[in-house]
Formats: sequence, structure tokens, C-alpha cells
Amino acid sequence: MNDTHAQLQLLAARIDKLLDLTKRLADENRSLRQGQEQLVSERAQLLSKNELARSRVEAMITRLKSLENNA
Repeated sequence: MNDTHAQLQLLAARIDKLLDLTKRLADENRSLRQGQEQLVSERAQLLSKNELARSRVEAMITRLKSLENNA
């Protein structure tokens, strides 16, 4: 009977450790997902800014060529 009690206590301790680990991993997973969402958002913003800059540079080149042809 004493051996069974000790085994139950050991099992309970292992379950508690697993519960703690599960909570910690869930928190870490949530944090990583939030970080990933932020990075995806930042990437989209950078791509948009890059496209805008490319368009502006192309427009400037077109204007410069037009001025060169008119000169």
C-alpha cells in the first residue's frame, strides 16, 4: 500500500511537470505566432514601399528621357 502511494505521488508529480511544460510551450507558440504575424505585416509594408519607390524611379527616368529628347 505504501508503494502504491509513492507511485501515485510520483505520477502526480510527473503530470504536474507535463502540465507546466504544456503551458510553457503553448505560451511560447503563441508568442512565436504573434512574432510571425508581425514579420509578415512588416514584409508586406516593405514590399509596398519598394514598389512605390520603383514606380517613382521609373517615372523620373521617363521624365529625364523626355527632357533629353526635347533638348
